[in-house]
Amino acid sequence: MKNRDKILKRAAITAGIVIAVAALIAFNRITSGRGKVVMYAEAEKDLFEISVSNSGELIAERSIEIKGPQMAQGRRSMGGQGGHNNMRFMDLKILDIIAEGTIVNEGDYIAQLDRTQYDNTLKDEREKLKKEVETLEMKILDSAVVLTNLRDDIKNQTYTVEEAAITLEQSKFEPPATIRKAQIDLDKQRRTLEQKIKAYSLRVAQSMADIEHQKLHVSMGETTVQDLEDYLAQFIIRAPANGMVIYKKERNGTKRKAGSSINPWDLTIATLPDLSSMLSRMYVNEIEIARIKKEQKVQISIDAFPEKSFTGEIITIANIGEQLPNSDAKMFEVLVRVNESDPTLRPSMTTSNKIIIETFAEVISIPSECVNAGTDSIPFVYLKNHTKQIVVLGKSNEKFVIVEKGLKPGSQVYIIPPDEPENFKLNGEELIPEIRQRALSLN
Repeated sequence: MKNRDKILKRAAITAGIVIAVAALIAFNRITSGRGKVVMYAEAEKDLFEISVSNSGELIAERSIEIKGPQMAQGRRSMGGQGGHNNMRFMDLKILDIIAEGTIVNEGDYIAQLDRTQYDNTLKDEREKLKKEVETLEMKILDSAVVLTNLRDDIKNQTYTVEEAAITLEQSKFEPPATIRKAQIDLDKQRRTLEQKIKAYSLRVAQSMADIEHQKLHVSMGETTVQDLEDYLAQFIIRAPANGMVIYKKERNGTKRKAGSSINPWDLTIATLPDLSSMLSRMYVNEIEIARIKKEQKVQISIDAFPEKSFTGEIITIANIGEQLPNSDAKMFEVLVRVNESDPTLRPSMTTSNKIIIETFAEVISIPSECVNAGTDSIPFVYLKNHTKQIVVLGKSNEKFVIVEKGLKPGSQVYIIPPDEPENFKLNGEELIPEIRQRALSLN
């Protein structure tokens, strides 16, 4: 048994050596003396595209924002009582939110915000309101007591005036001095009555003003409490319409979720996108942005569904570039509208976008690496028939270049320079003047 294992092991080793030697021989046959692989490209006559390719992200063209609580606009000016006006400047923390991608109906639960600090504020405002109400009740009671006493004084003074009048009437048979004294006393008591009546009127006006002023405090306190209660009732967020919940994305790329905060200037927690109309948001390098125009056609593929393809059109190009993470150059935001509607398309899906800058029908093109140039900058290619062919080049894209003159369709062109290029016959010298003339016109 052991001998058999040794034989099998030796056979396997021998077979491996044979395969390795055969592979080495085959490799040597297809390489040149310097180890270069001989490879050719065929000059093809076909549709030629100049394009800019970049990845993008799907977003909905239209969406409904799911917002956090908002204070009633008409009542914010009342906030001087108790600091309620300052609440709109506070950040709100998201305690809980349903999973992104959840399909909801109008009125369904979406999220809950932390109301701790506002519950304490509401408690304080209720206590203040209670004190204001008690103060109002005391003012009304005090006013009633004071005014009752003043009315009693007026009534008593009325009796005093009547008594003085009777005394004057009875003194008509008395000496003149006695009559005069009775007359003076009557006048004095009448003036006192008038003063008491006037003081009563002033005290009524003062009491009414105090009471109205206190009622205003109570009304403001009631408004504050009601606003707070209405405000806190919005801390349970519900769907404003039917749709799919998509988390709000911050400028740094992170999404708002449980534990995140929203601020009064951006209360959006999530969105309900309209999936029937989608955009692909992509960023184009500042070097290439000059070639990008509105209404240019775009070929779109979805990374999640490589078997599907879509078409699009550029609708918006940012005027100002921005510095993105992991990018040294400024990048310009470009929005592409997806022409087709597909239920599989979802926000945040990654797209591969190819913007068609220019197309040329029935032109000859070769890979860019096939083109060589000497110190005189005259472009040429090496052909399989051992010809060093001068060529007139046209426009190029990322991989290929148009050959306007010098090549025929089907020509076999070296991708890398061949061995002993000095043995190749130069052809196409008559094209050099045209090439130089074009170079001068560009300069």
